[in-house]
Amino acid sequence: MKTDKSRRSFFATLALGVSASAFPMMVKEFENMETLPELKHLETKDADEWFKKIKGSHRIAYDGSTPHAGLPIIWNWAFYKSNNETGSPDSDITAMSVLRHNAIPYALKSEIWNKYKLGEIFEINDNSTGKPSLRNTVYEPQDGDFPPLGIDGIKRMQERGALFCVCNLAIGVYSGVVANKMSLDPKDVYEDMIEGILPEIQLVPSGVWALGRAQENGCGYIFAGN
Repeated sequence: MKTDKSRRSFFATLALGVSASAFPMMVKEFENMETLPELKHLETKDADEWFKKIKGSHRIAYDGSTPHAGLPIIWNWAFYKSNNETGSPDSDITAMSVLRHNAIPYALKSEIWNKYKLGEIFEINDNSTGKPSLRNTVYEPQDGDFPPLGIDGIKRMQERGALFCVCNLAIGVYSGVVANKMSLDPKDVYEDMIEGILPEIQLVPSGVWALGRAQENGCGYIFAGN
């Protein structure tokens, strides 16, 4: 029979789609949590309405489940670039990046990265320092943040019509992990992260929910990894 501690670990890792062997540091933190954090209620109608922004003949949804050195953003840009080169304007293209699991820091302001040391927790380094990042390097990337290929960050891609959303479920669970590590109230950390979502990035009930909705609205699916 499972103990309360093992149940918490099981349900947390199940919710995030990660095994104990794949992410031992996070599993240890889950086991030390008193309870899983309560998720703030979302009006799903607003999230569903957001999917009406999908447009054009060429539609793709990228599954950004891990940081992958910025690939959930780089592949978004690459989809526009390659379609432009084959004759399609931005107005006929929609690439959506679904930021979920441990890629959720990419949806948050640099102030949140610095305050909660997200680079250290999510193992995302700053190329300019070689140390855990204290800033979001993919929103308005600086020289050296991306390979020197003229890659646009999230802000510029949004201006071109690209869409980005972030998983509420993952924010709820990881805010509990952060709170446990820093001896803070999970609800306060959760609210802080929600307030720290970057402009025009849509909060969705979960990343897998969003990937399903994207496909229902005509988007293909690509895993945003190597």
